[in-house]
Amino acid sequence: QVQLVESGGGLVQAGGSLRLSCAASGRTVSSYAMGWFRQAPEKEREFVAAISWSGLSTYYADSAKGRFTISRDNPKNTVYLQMNSLKPEDTAVYYCAAGPIVDKLGYLPAYDYWGQGTQVTVSS
Repeated sequence: QVQLVESGGGLVQAGGSLRLSCAASGRTVSSYAMGWFRQAPEKEREFVAAISWSGLSTYYADSAKGRFTISRDNPKNTVYLQMNSLKPEDTAVYYCAAGPIVDKLGYLPAYDYWGQGTQVTVSS
């Protein structure tokens, strides 16, 4: 079993930056792909970014490309999401997810484990 805990969310002005962290416990996730998803009020949860188990491959939603960077530190069992140039439309609860997958990293049902989420609010 894997437990995921997100942190780093908060309130930031448009154009600002936040760094989200996701700490895993229970078992190592070094062999798991890790993803970040988000859910805005009254909207479905959507893919933001993902990283392969090795860290060599990363994937981004079009809305995140050029602004967000996903990375991982396997010895620390932690994955990060650096978010720059934030926009009000980035406001959402951000969820970390882990899964033993090597493809379809943007596919939400492919992930087995989910965190509780961290709120990100971007003011205009």
